[in-house]
Amino acid sequence: MRIRTEKGKVLDMVVQYESFLNNKWTPIVRYDCSHGFFHRDVLYPNGEKEKQAITITSMEDALNYAEQDFRDRWDFYKERYIKKIKR
Repeated sequence: MRIRTEKGKVLDMVVQYESFLNNKWTPIVRYDCSHGFFHRDVLYPNGEKEKQAITITSMEDALNYAEQDFRDRWDFYKERYIKKIKR
């Protein structure tokens, strides 16, 4: 997680879920605001990634959304990634 703030206001952020698979930390899903908009990058074992735009304009709300999504769905993201490895 990387959060850049100024005077208590969130200016930029990256929130990434990683799992320890095959003896290394592997990024699985990432939220960030690069490319000028808030989005989720779903990463796949073959190196591909799927970018999903999320319509949230407040950086604070975007950060809260990303954190809550990982709390609620980390196991879903991990299992989906593992299934893709097995294909």
